Amino acid sequence: MPGYGTAFGRGLILGAGAALLYAAARESIAPARPQPTDEPQPDDRERLIDWDLATRVAIRTAGRAPSLHPGARAQLQSQYETMLGEIEQPIASYVGNNLSLSNTAVEVLDRPAWIRANVINFRYLLQPVEEFYRESLGRGRFGPPLAFQQATRMMLSSQVGVLVGYLSRRVLGQYDIALLGEEPLSAGKLYFVEPNLRQVEETLGVPPDELRRWIALHEATHAHEFELYPWVRTYLNTSLRQYLRLLIEDMRGRGDESTLLTIVNRFIGNLRQGHNVINALMTPQQRELMSRLQALMALAEGYSNHVMNNVGRGLLPHFELIHDRVEHRQRQRSQIEQLFLKITGLSLKMEQYRLGERFVDEVVRQRGIAFTNRAWQSPATLPSEVEIREPERWIGRMEATQVA
Repeated sequence: MPGYGTAFGRGLILGAGAALLYAAARESIAPARPQPTDEPQPDDRERLIDWDLATRVAIRTAGRAPSLHPGARAQLQSQYETMLGEIEQPIASYVGNNLSLSNTAVEVLDRPAWIRANVINFRYLLQPVEEFYRESLGRGRFGPPLAFQQATRMMLSSQVGVLVGYLSRRVLGQYDIALLGEEPLSAGKLYFVEPNLRQVEETLGVPPDELRRWIALHEATHAHEFELYPWVRTYLNTSLRQYLRLLIEDMRGRGDESTLLTIVNRFIGNLRQGHNVINALMTPQQRELMSRLQALMALAEGYSNHVMNNVGRGLLPHFELIHDRVEHRQRQRSQIEQLFLKITGLSLKMEQYRLGERFVDEVVRQRGIAFTNRAWQSPATLPSEVEIREPERWIGRMEATQVA
């Protein structure tokens, strides 16, 4: 079966790498949506992923949830905009930086709308991978019959659909910035997934307004991270492009039947060295770059969680109730769900919250929030993944830099 191992192997690497890349970043950021174009679109047979299928799978995976009436959506949007105005000053007072949230657009979404927005984002993010796939087809380097290509496309499309569909059931809020575009066209957007928020408030028995205000504190803090420090967007943009380039370069050098065997050997060897399932598919260069991305996102999520909790404690009468019950909800996962999180790489995203929050809490405890803000000064002051796990190392490095 000439070419079968090559095609499947490439698809496995591209699919796993793309899933991990998306899982690493999606809760806080999303790529800029592509602008409409008059250029001819590629035939579906030339796509690595069938995005319509991925969307349908995602919506099925999301399950049933009440849809939003346009009138109710508009009313909720107005309420959220008022809420942002009310939490703007408490956040600024705590972090020591002023940022107007009046330009932060608010969108109230149901699960299908959130899925469609993020499938568009994911599709644009993977555009370079899709282009490489089409080039390879054009050069005849992917030799399997059309039926085999379709089976691979269906597998990867379903993988993406299940991933996005699962996330649509869990996400409560999302701060969306323009990423991978030339320049940000506007300030970020703040999404609230209303059916999930209603489900949480009913299941956990927490005050609806306070729950939403608590989530808004987390997402609005992301605006401080990405809008007050524009270099963060450039740094993240560059890192994502480098990762995609490494992913494609890994494929360019593999045009024979050794591809699948190479992947299997790499996978087994890396597992024996203690790497997790997703990292075991990656080259050392890819892992190093992903480590940088993980460290940045751990800082972003941990910083936002820290601000959410410390500002929320003073704003919300039922803060402890909300915090404890939401934390308990997040820990209640079946063994099947935990396995799914590990396979897709989403467990790394969950770890980002835990490690990042612990890092920020410890630095603030030892040196205060102003010292912690030094992490946002430049790429050189960002903590590494090792420093995220050992905050004293980052504190020592920053103090040594200050003395120098």
